[in-house]
Amino acid sequence: MVFPPSGAVPAAGVMPTFQFLPFSALLGTLGLLCVVFTGFWSQHWRGGFAWDGSTKMFNWHPICMVTGMLVLYGAAVLVYRVPSSWAGPKLPWKLLHAALTLAAFVLVVLGLVAVFGFHNAQGTPNMYSLHSWLGLAAVLFFSCQWLMGFTAFLLPWSPAWLRIIYKPVHVFFGSTILALAMAASISGINEKLFFSLTNKTVPYAKLPPEAWFANSLGMLILVFGLLVLWALATPAWKRPESESLEDRQPLLH
Repeated sequence: MVFPPSGAVPAAGVMPTFQFLPFSALLGTLGLLCVVFTGFWSQHWRGGFAWDGSTKMFNWHPICMVTGMLVLYGAAVLVYRVPSSWAGPKLPWKLLHAALTLAAFVLVVLGLVAVFGFHNAQGTPNMYSLHSWLGLAAVLFFSCQWLMGFTAFLLPWSPAWLRIIYKPVHVFFGSTILALAMAASISGINEKLFFSLTNKTVPYAKLPPEAWFANSLGMLILVFGLLVLWALATPAWKRPESESLEDRQPLLH
């Protein structure tokens, strides 16, 4: 397969769909493993799930954040890399992108409610660690990104010049938010292990089974995120620019 020169905009059909299928299957598998590993870690080693202010309530935080901020968001940013989205109406893909990001946002809110509720119930300070700062930055950027994207691309009174100016900003922060989410997730795993595996149990430095498992989860998150970022940065995988009337108009008109 010969790809166009770097920087060239590929025409629809340059990359056949069958080449994207193995990649999307790999990403789907990695994303599912990230969610399953997070759930198993919380259930097997951290006591399971509840909504009562205990550590079981905290366990909703990682599962919601990994599922929403990483997996669903990672899928959302790749919607326009699907070759079948390159031809035909763009409306279904706009709706899918908006739905995935909205679902991710709902899970992020639930994850934040869980961790703040747990901290407040236990008298634990909030927002003091690097993990929490990275996570807050990711959530704030994500919230602004969703609001601005909805305003610029979906509302009927959004002017064409705003969409033209904002589109590259939207694309840039799409990758930035995912990178922040990766950093927050990996630092959060590390922080949780340092808090949980102490001299009262089996120290983290001894690499007990939980540490091996959680470290492996961190590596899965890293690989998943890097593959998504690679797909976003690959010129041959970008949707060709269109001058159709549909692309110049907002969704809700």
